[in-house]
Amino acid sequence: MQLFHPTSTTRNGRRQGCPCVIVGAGEAGRAIARDLRRVQSFGITPIGFLDDRLAGRRRVAAGLPILGRTDDLAAVALAHGVEAVVVAIPSLPNREIQRLAAAGAAAGLTVRFLPSFGTALERPARLSDLRRLSMSRLLGRDERHVVRPSSAAVVAGKRVLVTGAGGSIGTELCRQVRSFGASQIVLLDHDESNLHRLKLELEGEALLESDDVVIADIRDRSRIEQVFQQRRPEVVFHAAAHKHLPLLEQHPCEGAKANVFGTRNLVEVAIDCGVERFILISTDKAADPTSVLGATKRIAEMIVTSHATTTTKLASVRFGNVLGSRGSFVSVLAEQVERGDPVTVTHPDVTRYFMTVEEAVGLVLEAGAMAEFGEVFVLDMGEPVRILDLVENYALELHLDPQDIEIRYTGLRPGEKLHESLFSADERRIATAHPRINATLPRPASPDELAAGLEQLWEASDANRAPDVRAALADLVAGYRPSKQADIGDALCTYYPDDF
Repeated sequence: MQLFHPTSTTRNGRRQGCPCVIVGAGEAGRAIARDLRRVQSFGITPIGFLDDRLAGRRRVAAGLPILGRTDDLAAVALAHGVEAVVVAIPSLPNREIQRLAAAGAAAGLTVRFLPSFGTALERPARLSDLRRLSMSRLLGRDERHVVRPSSAAVVAGKRVLVTGAGGSIGTELCRQVRSFGASQIVLLDHDESNLHRLKLELEGEALLESDDVVIADIRDRSRIEQVFQQRRPEVVFHAAAHKHLPLLEQHPCEGAKANVFGTRNLVEVAIDCGVERFILISTDKAADPTSVLGATKRIAEMIVTSHATTTTKLASVRFGNVLGSRGSFVSVLAEQVERGDPVTVTHPDVTRYFMTVEEAVGLVLEAGAMAEFGEVFVLDMGEPVRILDLVENYALELHLDPQDIEIRYTGLRPGEKLHESLFSADERRIATAHPRINATLPRPASPDELAAGLEQLWEASDANRAPDVRAALADLVAGYRPSKQADIGDALCTYYPDDF
């Protein structure tokens, strides 16, 4: 199995591997660079070196440029679309390895490093010496990224539109859909910086002149109609959403506008334009929701299910937290460790479901292939992970003593659960043909009740009446009750960087 998804092509159209920089342009680094270029199946393409000793004095090593010093890692990664960093200085002190690993993780990079100097003395450095900052060890289980040919065929040769394309899930969807031979991928996002970064990652350049890049807000119905009529997508993956739980507790009107009515716009326009397949990216917080985020995503699932009688095949895919995504716990953890700050955790017993972004998107494609009549597919995420265990595993990955990491408990915030669930209490787990995907068909609301509830929710959110939005959400979602402290958000917005 290839360790990285190919994400770029040369000018003659040949596929390359994941772009990486090598820290250390000495003998070990040059040997690794030569091997990486020779053994393409490893899936990593070196583009240059970082070296404090040689930066500014030598321009090239082993035919690759010296791009800067180690402190330039984040800037070089952004400028060159780097996805991995290889630390190839066997004698580097543990303290420096920790710093580089934390800096790489904070920048969203895969980090690999050579073994100790004593081990390296025994023989020349080689590819098998590389070790990754392993998400598997953080998860406590093996990663599995296999998409069957029958599922890949759903996007092969198709025009595919991805909303929220510049986000973590959207970006990985674009990567995998691209690797499976879609005829065109339309990248839709309301954030131009996200689109610029995504084009740079996918193609190594970002001139933003092609018609596959679309700036649009999913809340703008007429703009969405225009985009669909012009691009005529055949498959749609809807990943755009407001997703930060504490922010939506403070600003429920914005959550309703984007997560509920943005989804309704997309579903109805997709059906009107004859889209073959529409897949909503949902969240485990939609199961027995206790937050605005969970309630709005549950209503989005209801909208998808309510349109299931059309010729467009629709489904929602529900899963938990994604390791390594921007703004996720691991990225915040990496930044806090790098700065030497206390690590913020809401509660000593809090647990969450986790999987890697590659796993999640691979299973989304598998579930998308099974979509028929508005099902909610639920990904098997293994056992829930205790957040304190994840912090400890992360420390060990960086060669840190977990006892040296200070933990600051912030307390569960309004709308948060101590433990998440993947299914609501009244939902029946249904096995599918895929061993890691279950399904459920929640009891649908009557069309009249759903329409009336959505009208009430729209009037409240459009007028920015937060208390009325919360009341409308409670009327639409059985069992949901706004958190008791929610009303403080009508006067004050307080944002905490950790999501757990």
